[in-house]
Amino acid sequence: MNRLCRLAWLGALAWTVSGCIIDPATGERSLGQVITRDDELAIGREEHPRILRQFGGAYADAQIAAYVNGIGQNLARVSELPELAFTFSVLNSPIVNAFALPGGYVYVTRGLLALAGSEAELASVLAHEIGHVTARHAAQRHQRAAAAPPSTKPGELGQDPTAYVQGYSREQEMEADTLGIRYLARAGYDPQAMSGFLRKLDAHAKLEAQLMGLADDQTDQMSFTSTHPRTADRVEAAARRAGEVAAQPTAAPQRGLNAEAYLKRIDGILYGDDPEQGFVRGSSFLHPKLLFRFDTPQGFRLFNSTQRVIARNPGEAIILFDSAKRDPMTLPTMQEYLTRTWSRDLALTDVEAITIGGMPAATGWARVDTNRGARDLRLVAIQYDDATIYRFTYITPPGLTQSLASDLRRSTYSFRTLTREEAAALKPLRLRVATVAAGDTVASLAEQLPLPDSREARLRALNGLGPEDMLQPGQPVKLVAE
Repeated sequence: MNRLCRLAWLGALAWTVSGCIIDPATGERSLGQVITRDDELAIGREEHPRILRQFGGAYADAQIAAYVNGIGQNLARVSELPELAFTFSVLNSPIVNAFALPGGYVYVTRGLLALAGSEAELASVLAHEIGHVTARHAAQRHQRAAAAPPSTKPGELGQDPTAYVQGYSREQEMEADTLGIRYLARAGYDPQAMSGFLRKLDAHAKLEAQLMGLADDQTDQMSFTSTHPRTADRVEAAARRAGEVAAQPTAAPQRGLNAEAYLKRIDGILYGDDPEQGFVRGSSFLHPKLLFRFDTPQGFRLFNSTQRVIARNPGEAIILFDSAKRDPMTLPTMQEYLTRTWSRDLALTDVEAITIGGMPAATGWARVDTNRGARDLRLVAIQYDDATIYRFTYITPPGLTQSLASDLRRSTYSFRTLTREEAAALKPLRLRVATVAAGDTVASLAEQLPLPDSREARLRALNGLGPEDMLQPGQPVKLVAE
């Protein structure tokens, strides 16, 4: 791409240009100070290892990785930047999500692969993310995020690792859809696959919001819809544009939906948590590698990530569980660690030494002001071994603290070590593609799923089935099994 202006330095962000860059995908000019294509490549290379760390690394299946990369490269070749060396990665995360970084780094999670029902649906996601890159949305988003001052609000105990890839405007989402549909058609895929998969994403997000106890208007907080907002609004527009593109003649080889081949590819893919990151099983969290487990109270829903385990209830009570390193040279007591290291900026009260599962521990509490109002914090630190401390943070609205006290106390004391035999008996869940037999129904197949609740709703969402859709003998269906 021609460089139209002279390079200059903009703070610590990147090299910038003053003047304009013409976007090859949209034909629009970026006026003022903008990062160059070379800088986008540098940003992507720098952020790529961080993304892998934050999302559990790359999914360790070479065939899946090669398959996704092949689809992505075919789409990239028909974009306005065929010379850009795109990098496509499958993240080892059960969350349904996809995003792109500047410089052509595109990510999809294995959770999204499990939800997609055809190669064309997966291609629609990759094409949409390529559209964010070619339209320079990812670069613009990164530049705004880098320029924004860090948050200093009290009570914020962590940040979603996807925060800096969020924030696309509705117009940018629509533009990426338009470009993605263009690339789908050029590569020979059915362009209607995008609107079809957007409907699946919307249904999945609504189910996840329901399982979390969120209201209907909070659906956009869920996974893909949190980084790609207003999914429902985009379906109709995407379908309309796909119809217009489909009516245009093309010489591309016709791949259609390619559903059968896709389902064969994802048969056996890991579903839910990876053993390396621990398992959520109903209201319990179990880690077969680190050899511990704990339970959460009824009404709380557990979510696992590479950095912490989170449990929420509809009343806005939250349980955070994570770990910290303990210096084997100093070996502080848990009371000292609690007050002098972990919560040195908090005025804890009622600090006391306790024993949990035979392990030394300490607890204390404080009331803090947060961006959601006053909250009570109960901190618990457990000395697991000479080098490891496990930590619970219980966050409750003051009006619920007393009523939840007994349940949260039981959760604290449920923490214990796992035996090697118990750990060996824990098996990960996998996606299995089966053929519907005569007499099979959604309800009968759902009963076989090793999932804690809402099995029929989960099976329908996984397979893109509406509330009244029926299964037909001979039809492929995605199930979950150990």
